[in-house]
Amino acid sequence: MTRHAVIVAHGQPSDPRPAGAALEALAARVEALVPGWRVGAATLAEEGAIARAVAGQPGGVVFPMFMAGGWFTRVQIPQRLSEAGAGDWTVLEPFGCDPAVHDLCVTLVREAGAREVILAAHGSFKSSAPSDIAMHVAGRIAAETGAEVAAGFIDQEPQLASLADRGGVCLPFFAAEGGHVSEDIPAALAEARFTGRILPPVGLDARVPRIIAAALARGEPVCSGSCRWARDRIL
Repeated sequence: MTRHAVIVAHGQPSDPRPAGAALEALAARVEALVPGWRVGAATLAEEGAIARAVAGQPGGVVFPMFMAGGWFTRVQIPQRLSEAGAGDWTVLEPFGCDPAVHDLCVTLVREAGAREVILAAHGSFKSSAPSDIAMHVAGRIAAETGAEVAAGFIDQEPQLASLADRGGVCLPFFAAEGGHVSEDIPAALAEARFTGRILPPVGLDARVPRIIAAALARGEPVCSGSCRWARDRIL
């Protein structure tokens, strides 16, 4: 029996189709790794995309291509599924919560050979979960590579622009190449007089499809309440 999955991302509201096409390409790469599965894709930015992706399917799982659990994964995606008559679909734990993604971040820094690292993340002024995960990953990078690591954010303190006069590499802890990665991060780092190089976002690494394939096989649902990476739970 064929199993069904849809990878869901936020997308780019100002120009939704390029991000949608990139997500569809990712879904095709994942599907090639999971015999017996059909893997589709949808962004929240494309009107009706989730409804089209689940239409006619007898149930399945949604893999959120997000860096943390929160309103999008616990409220918005289930609401879109319910509106599409797919309320029985299961929303899995998001991409950025997967320890395999944290492992990959450590590997990427090792491969870059950097002794100084900025982990650039989105953060949130509403929830601590995104920064808690980013700080956990930054701590792992520091402990396992010996690099000097600082986490900086777009939506909260410490702002990326405040991490002054650093070099080495900046690793964007982002799922895709969007406006934050292509515009906001370079602008903030320029303001901070960053002298190093910006790596591609972790979500674009060639090893990501295999990580997602493994997550589909595990089928671990998104946390129903507080994030399992909340700092008061992992300290």
